Amino acid sequence: QSLASTCQNVTWMAWRGVYRYVKNTMQTAWCISILVAAAFTMRVSIRSDQGVTDDNQVLKGLKVLVIDDSKTIRKTAETLLAKEGCEVFTAVDGFDALAKVADHSPDIVFVDIMMPRLDGYQTCSLIKHNKVFKSIPVIMLSSKDGLFDRARGRIVGSEHYLTKPFTKDELLSAIETHIGPR
Repeated sequence: QSLASTCQNVTWMAWRGVYRYVKNTMQTAWCISILVAAAFTMRVSIRSDQGVTDDNQVLKGLKVLVIDDSKTIRKTAETLLAKEGCEVFTAVDGFDALAKVADHSPDIVFVDIMMPRLDGYQTCSLIKHNKVFKSIPVIMLSSKDGLFDRARGRIVGSEHYLTKPFTKDELLSAIETHIGPR
């Protein structure tokens, strides 16, 4: 059995348990009010300036995984990041992404929220619940800029949230915030 197939089977079994929990708890107004309250009290981590003057020194050789079902978003991010010296891997959905996380151990992951089969929340949660990969920063990507979406992203473990379409500066700023000097 291939590594990708094994990841898909394990992912599906783990996700079924998470889905039942989320489905049952998300139906209550109480849970929604907790999510909104959590969003207001979220702390934003700010990395102190560490004297790095050349961005390419920080980004050169950085392994980045971009997960999005849109070929345009994947290609745009890949082009922008490759020009900065990053080694970029792309995936079309969460299942494909989990296999690439296992194969390449990326330094940072950008994941779209709305994807077929395994969405961004599920993908982020599975990465963050894995002992080996939980320290990888996960940045959520979405065309929605709602408070609920941001709160749900934080609950599953994402470190940052970018609204699409994003700029080159937003993409690089997110990386610099979550990746220290190399």
